[in-house]
Amino acid sequence: MKLGDIGRRLGCELAGDAEINITGVAGMEHAAPGQLTFLANPKYAHKVKDTRASAILVSERLRDLPVASLISSNPYLDFARALELFYQPPRPRPGMDALASVAASARIGEGASIGPFAVVGNNVTIGRNAVLHPHVVIYEGAEIGDDFLAHSHAVVREFCRIGNRVILQNGVVIGGDGFGFAKRADGTHYKIVQSGPAVIEDDVEIQSLTSVDRATVGETRVKRGAKIDSLVQVGHACVVGEDNIICAQTGLAGSSILERNVLLAGQVGISGHLTVHENAVVYAQSGVGGDVEPGARISGSPAFAANVWLRAITAFPKLPELLKLVRELKKKVEELEKQ
Repeated sequence: MKLGDIGRRLGCELAGDAEINITGVAGMEHAAPGQLTFLANPKYAHKVKDTRASAILVSERLRDLPVASLISSNPYLDFARALELFYQPPRPRPGMDALASVAASARIGEGASIGPFAVVGNNVTIGRNAVLHPHVVIYEGAEIGDDFLAHSHAVVREFCRIGNRVILQNGVVIGGDGFGFAKRADGTHYKIVQSGPAVIEDDVEIQSLTSVDRATVGETRVKRGAKIDSLVQVGHACVVGEDNIICAQTGLAGSSILERNVLLAGQVGISGHLTVHENAVVYAQSGVGGDVEPGARISGSPAFAANVWLRAITAFPKLPELLKLVRELKKKVEELEKQ
């Protein structure tokens, strides 16, 4: 594909030879001649002189740039769009495999592809152009919108609701039972029925081996545009807000509420029954035990005896002030000793 054609399709300004033939895309350090790369962060601009790529996506013209460039307002986004010009995952042909099991009462939209050993239960509704790869299971009464994509071994449990353009990677479980038990007088546990469905809104993608539990009552909801990484646990009755990013190995205890545009880095623990307000960022391996203010950036997880932790955490924010005071007192003592 000619570089000029790529620029036109991406809506980017071209600086260089439009006739350069581009055969693929790659990161700056691994790009070869004939490939397109990108520079999203100006602090890495010094690496451009060493790239072997034939062209680069940049946010502004760089002096003495050794390769042709496409000027973009968002190089990383346009790099992602350029990838799609060269690679699209294989899409199965529409139709139902002879080895699939689809209940007679299920309603499947036109253009759907249902692979071998996929199972669709009674009274399920699935919209147009759905793709169910082998071994996907949709339980009774689930409602799913258009352009649904479920990879092998994904499961949607009974009466859950899923919007349009939702992607479930391998092994995702939507609507598994929430972790709810009532303790009897003799210390044994009585299972609480988990009657509330999980609801996944439009344009959500959930990565491999993640669980979104159903609620005891009410619902668990993942809102529009949220992206959830692999090995994440979303507990019963949680709300994951619009455009959230939740990274791998994060756990949300029951009834956690994440507002719009929250970012949870890897291995974050949310203790439940709290709210992380909009635009907050929680750094990796943090343990969140209370509400987080809008726009806050927090980190840290002191894990030791709870009664000691409650006392220590009140002193922790004062440590810088105490350290400063100790240094000042030490300096005064040293001056007195010299007199």
